[in-house]
Amino acid sequence: MIEICHVSKRYPQSGTNALDDVSLTIESGAFFGLLGPNGAGKTTLISILSTLLLPSAGEIRIDGETLGRRRGDIKRKLALITQHNSLRSDMTLDQIMELQGRLYGIPQERILRRREELLAFCALTGHRNKTVRRLSGGMKRKLMLCRALLTDPEILILDEPTIGLDPASRRQMWDLLRTLNRQGLTILLTTHYIEEAESLCQRVALIDQGRVARLDTPENLIRLLGPVAVDVFAGDHTQSAFFPDKEAALAYAGGRSEPILLRRTTLEDVFLTQVGRGLEAV
Repeated sequence: MIEICHVSKRYPQSGTNALDDVSLTIESGAFFGLLGPNGAGKTTLISILSTLLLPSAGEIRIDGETLGRRRGDIKRKLALITQHNSLRSDMTLDQIMELQGRLYGIPQERILRRREELLAFCALTGHRNKTVRRLSGGMKRKLMLCRALLTDPEILILDEPTIGLDPASRRQMWDLLRTLNRQGLTILLTTHYIEEAESLCQRVALIDQGRVARLDTPENLIRLLGPVAVDVFAGDHTQSAFFPDKEAALAYAGGRSEPILLRRTTLEDVFLTQVGRGLEAV
């Protein structure tokens, strides 16, 4: 279990409050999403979870123990995959996995066994002797996942895991992450692809200006906004209205002279009306 307890982060030089009294509980085995516009505080929170940054106030507890830079026993429970490629381009897949295992003091026999399991799990076995520079974007992301899983973490933190991937590679990554979560791995995800969070996450927190604006399941957030949407194309902008059922939506649409679209409400609509910047909600 991850307990984020009244965490704040202030940068004295700029006077910026990147996080302001954030409290969240993420149960073991959950698939949890952090959503928010640029500058909302998501990356700061991820950096504190990975101990790259220290909070100005509050604390984070993992299974009841306070997380800190000197708590190697707790830190080994977590693995972070950053949004930027952090792989050595001149190394092969086997070499990447070997290096990771040695850095963490994993016995050689276990490195070899886990390497085979993980490369097979991510369908990378046939590419094991290629250097990283010869891999596609999707293969690199899967290799970063293999490297993170080599240490057998209990919690996997993903910062924009599918950024820059084509739709097919993105769906492949989704399938891998769903499988890992079904096997009991706790996953914390940040993403700008709102449909990704809607598809994968059991609960999401909408972060805005360093605070938690909303916290619930995607289904509940959509239901509270209204599960049926009407988009009205008014000149150079789109207005969206949300309704509890199709009958109410049709009654509203029938009185409009502009072009309209009747559709299902998505988590992206919730994001835009609550913390996003873009569409105008009616």
